[in-house]
Amino acid sequence: MTADGRVLHVSEKEYDDLFWALRGGGGNFGVVTTFEYRLHPVATIYGGPIAFDIDDCETVLKFFREYIAEAPEELGGFVGFHMAPPLPFLPEEWHFKNICLAVPCWAGEPEKGEKMIQPLLDVVKPVGAHVGEMPYPDLNTAFDALLPKGLQSYWKASFCRDLTDDAIRVHHEHGAKVPSIQTAVHLYPIDGAVQRVAQDETAFAYRDVDFSPVIACMWEDPADTEANRAWVRGYYEALLPSSAEGGYINFMDGDDQGRIRDNYRGNYDRLVAVKNAYDPDNVFHVNQNIKPA
Repeated sequence: MTADGRVLHVSEKEYDDLFWALRGGGGNFGVVTTFEYRLHPVATIYGGPIAFDIDDCETVLKFFREYIAEAPEELGGFVGFHMAPPLPFLPEEWHFKNICLAVPCWAGEPEKGEKMIQPLLDVVKPVGAHVGEMPYPDLNTAFDALLPKGLQSYWKASFCRDLTDDAIRVHHEHGAKVPSIQTAVHLYPIDGAVQRVAQDETAFAYRDVDFSPVIACMWEDPADTEANRAWVRGYYEALLPSSAEGGYINFMDGDDQGRIRDNYRGNYDRLVAVKNAYDPDNVFHVNQNIKPA
């Protein structure tokens, strides 16, 4: 539904300019009431969280950088930094300590899962792991219990062209200071099918970067806001020398509007033209806003 109340069926053949913009352009053009997806059947996966001593994080990140680049596309997942939750697979002495985390996910033939995940268990000795075959939704919702409603939050992100050794050292320095049990710093690989689409084929332009890191700080007590925001900003700024100009729109915060052109790269002016056509009065503006010209 568009700002003027029209209900449009949008596809490659109908309203193709709007169809292009919706794939990456955020909630700038209307309210989407129905999606049609092309899905891949996935019943179970092999994977799960693997926790490492924070002092081993540079070894883990360097290994993951090389391993994921050469692995079959059925292997996904991420690495990052957390404060260890009090879960049974982690020794009690590690609860609420800062850890490096790998969460691999093998969605290929189940019998190959253990072989594909084992190298991540062998790179250095983990402090705990909960790895095995499980329904895909179990892994996809594994962190939900840490995130109740009502949390304070502040996020920052930029794409990473290459996960350099210098960037890894920055992650070690700042990731070792994750300030709350709810905070997550994740480095998501961008590869495979994503990179086989042209940069101007959809609104999402960053198809030539290797990772999408996010510093997602969340906490309970508003009294911690100033300190936690300062930690996020310091982390983000330290990564800038190894970062691309833009970041993933869903990882942006309220003070990132000044980055909107960089976040859409060479596609921004085309998005403005679509905005002019379908929402010239900027009704849909409570977002990472593409303003009409």
